[in-house]
Amino acid sequence: MKGSVRANPVFTLTALVSALFMTVALVASFVQVPTARAAGGITTRSAFCQNLGKTYQASSGAQMFCFGSQPNGNGSPGGQSNSIGTNVDAANPHEDVSPAGAQAFGQSETSIAGEGPYVVEGWNDSTGFFSPCPSPMNKEELTGFGFSANGGSSFMDQGGLPNSNCKNTLYEGDPSVETWRPGGTTYFYVSSLFDPISATADQRSHIAMAACKATGSGSSALISCSQPIIIASSSMCPTQSGFIFCGFLDKDFLSIDPARGRLYATFTEFVFNPVTFTQTATVELAVCDIGTPTGGTGPAGGTAGAPVCFNGALGSQTHPAPPYLVVATPDANGCENEGAYPAVDVKTGDVYVAYEHNWATSFQLAVCATASEAIQNVMNFVPFSCLTLTPTSSCKPKNLNRNAVSINSMELAMIPGYNRFPMNDFPRLAVSDEAGTVSMVWNDTRFHPAGDILLQSFKLGTLSGVQTAPVRLSTESNGWHFMPGLRNSDQNGNINVSWYSRSSPNTAVTNVFAALQLNPRLGSRSGSNTLVTIHSSDWNAVSSDIVPNFGDYTDNYVIATAGGPTYTGLKLYMAWSDGRIGDPQPFEAHT
Repeated sequence: MKGSVRANPVFTLTALVSALFMTVALVASFVQVPTARAAGGITTRSAFCQNLGKTYQASSGAQMFCFGSQPNGNGSPGGQSNSIGTNVDAANPHEDVSPAGAQAFGQSETSIAGEGPYVVEGWNDSTGFFSPCPSPMNKEELTGFGFSANGGSSFMDQGGLPNSNCKNTLYEGDPSVETWRPGGTTYFYVSSLFDPISATADQRSHIAMAACKATGSGSSALISCSQPIIIASSSMCPTQSGFIFCGFLDKDFLSIDPARGRLYATFTEFVFNPVTFTQTATVELAVCDIGTPTGGTGPAGGTAGAPVCFNGALGSQTHPAPPYLVVATPDANGCENEGAYPAVDVKTGDVYVAYEHNWATSFQLAVCATASEAIQNVMNFVPFSCLTLTPTSSCKPKNLNRNAVSINSMELAMIPGYNRFPMNDFPRLAVSDEAGTVSMVWNDTRFHPAGDILLQSFKLGTLSGVQTAPVRLSTESNGWHFMPGLRNSDQNGNINVSWYSRSSPNTAVTNVFAALQLNPRLGSRSGSNTLVTIHSSDWNAVSSDIVPNFGDYTDNYVIATAGGPTYTGLKLYMAWSDGRIGDPQPFEAHT
């Protein structure tokens, strides 16, 4: 419904009574929240959004999809501090103006990737709330991106991702960026939620991406992006009394296998049962063939510019295709699995997927709280043999190795200046073949209530623990530490972790710190951390049209290279949302 621009009426009480045979009291409670952009009837949006924030939670992109713009806060610049390097705004605040002339406030939830001189950063873009379809620079899309051809020293704001069918389906945020260089040409892939806004559109929820080709150098460099390529679609669309309730796909993230020309996406599928009025959450994985490293056509016919994907590409609204691979089935008690995140072992082709179990439902859903199910970050091992280029994988969740770390969650924290409740503890991953590990980082309160960034590594394949206990990385202060970024290891097998940090638990003044070039097998953290930001942000003094105002995650990325065995170098790009100008912007810094 994107604010006032595309707001639509809620479905009527009479329609609900006749369609769902509910009591008047239950119907009255069900229609209190505005429904889908799609006018008329119960849609994927209305079924999913009515219970969002009540019995389960979802991503920043889902919040934007369901509730449109949510203005909050004030505008004021932050202070200064010393740090390494420079900080670069990957967007342009002067571009964040609707065709009618309304300034939008809020570019957050960042993802980044770089190869050679090229860098792309993606973000949730509030300009789409106020821009009609079509708008110049695709401003109507809620996923924006910036392009750099000088190694991240400056960026050109590209507006939104191209989408010629914006009257029916829109990019809805939660971006993830990946890159590789087949045959000497650099490509970027930017994925996002991609959902229906029209009652006449296919009501399945999607994960889609743009395949973008970077060319040229200096001021003549260009990036050209494709129309949306569907990575995955709802695998279930139950109906009741003529109304359709397709599953909602949420919190996508990408990882790439440059040795084999594969692109992987993980996400959660929420499915609403219109009979029992319950919601399930399934963690799923999709695969795309993106050609060969030499630039040729892949085994399934995929090329770098036109990937062939194997989840949701077949099927229809009336006959949805099954998911390519289920990583985790719905919990028996309905406890939520969310925040799925992948990492590829480029040596073997194996994929690791982690997610948070019992996020938010530990206090919002009575059965999950009373059953005392542990809040955990769960690590899963998906062997390459499962990742066939076929419509579905033959592997089942029970066949996958897994391990888990019970966490002290920050979900009940009301972090000063952060305008979303609950907080998340979603894991971030990186594989190091040199260390023989897959490492997971997350925020956790076990050492003090304002939280820390913890690291736990597992042995590749077996997932047995490397450390006897998680290692605390955030040693720079006793303030809040949250939303770590970690994507891949460098050419020496070391990992880099970045995060939001505060000097005190009683301030909203926020910086970004990083622990650089860590051995994934370290048993304790004794070195000093690096201050990344050269200006602090007081998030109590920042205007935003988005909830959450600085997103659900940050990101970092070790520069990609064309050659093996690691396919990475040493240069590190870091991305975060920054409020130093009083308007959340997607910033970048590099080492």
